[in-house]
Amino acid sequence: MEKSPARPASDLESAVHSYGDLLFRLCLVMLGSDADAEDAVQETMLKYLQKAPSFASAGHERAWLITVAKNQCRDMLRSRRRRQELCLAYGEDVPGEIGDSGIMDALMALPEKYRLVLTLYYVEECSIEDIAHVIRRTPSAVKMRLQKGRKLLQEEYRKEER
Repeated sequence: MEKSPARPASDLESAVHSYGDLLFRLCLVMLGSDADAEDAVQETMLKYLQKAPSFASAGHERAWLITVAKNQCRDMLRSRRRRQELCLAYGEDVPGEIGDSGIMDALMALPEKYRLVLTLYYVEECSIEDIAHVIRRTPSAVKMRLQKGRKLLQEEYRKEER
C-alpha cells in the first residue's frame, strides 16, 4: 500500500457509497449509539482522505476501511471508559447510552472480540478468511470465536428474555 499525494473527492464518494452502510452497522454494533457510529464512520472516511492509500483490490480497500473503523471504535470506547471513570470519581451521573431490545442488547453485552466477528460474519456476510485478515487472526481462531460467540449470545439472549 503506497501513499498517493491526494485522494479525489470522487474516490471518497465511491467509498461512502460502497462501504458506508457496512461501516455504520459495524460501528453501531461496537458502540451501541447511532451518533457515535456516525462519528466513527466520519473519522474513518477522514483518515481515508488524509492517508490516501492505494489498494491492490477492492477487497483490500474494504479490509483497510473495516480495520480503521474498528480501531476508531476502540479509541472511542477507551475515551468513553475514561469519561465514565472520571464521572464516577467525582460522583456525577454517567451519560446513558441508547440501547435496543432483544437480540441487539444481547449482542452488545458480549465482549468486543465476539461482537465484531459475529457482526462481520452474519450481518456483513464476510468470509472467515476475510474476517481473519481484518482481525489479524487465523481462520481457525475466527471459527472458534464464532462458535463461542454464538454460545455466549444465546446465553445472554436467554437472560434478556427473563
